[in-house]
Amino acid sequence: MVDREGVFAATARERCRIADLIDSLDDAQLATPSLCAGWAVKTVAAHLVSMMIDGPPTIGRLAVRYMNPDRAIDELARRRARLPPAEITATLRRLAEHRYWSPPPGGFRGPLADVLVHSGDIRIPLGLPFEPDPYLVVEALDRLTLSTPTGLAPVSRLRGICLRATDVNRRWRKGEEVRGPTAALLMAAGGRTALLDALDGPGLPLLRQRISG
Repeated sequence: MVDREGVFAATARERCRIADLIDSLDDAQLATPSLCAGWAVKTVAAHLVSMMIDGPPTIGRLAVRYMNPDRAIDELARRRARLPPAEITATLRRLAEHRYWSPPPGGFRGPLADVLVHSGDIRIPLGLPFEPDPYLVVEALDRLTLSTPTGLAPVSRLRGICLRATDVNRRWRKGEEVRGPTAALLMAAGGRTALLDALDGPGLPLLRQRISG
């Protein structure tokens, strides 16, 4: 278990690591499509900045205007993505310890889950290693696998599916088992197909269908 303060510290470190990575990329790499549909790698980093600067109040206002919270988040990320990469990364470092609000239960894990999944969104399509600390991923999966609407993933995605980690002794939810390394479980719980081939188990066809659909 990682305590609350440990989760906040890990979130700050992961934001700084993404800033370091973005600083190391050339223009072509920054423009590479990420695992977030419609977003380039640079836009994913800009989204992380937006979540700290714009936050729920701005997202809420735009969501009312557009009648769609996802569209509001997308618009704000694209606005921030117009900034120079160096400004995006400087802000990520400056606000690395920012603790934006995320709904309970376990809301303090929300930003960690967000930054870990988005790290995969950036690294995997660039062909870079994605090897997050399994014990931090456990904290993120505790958040992503909530069976309430306050989670970061749709409740229906994992209904009737049990996730079992093979690199740590943990499992989440009940149902047909999907097993594999925590990093692959994380990306699947986040709705990404990129690491599904690293998983197996009787529940995998159903999970694949739900994510791909």
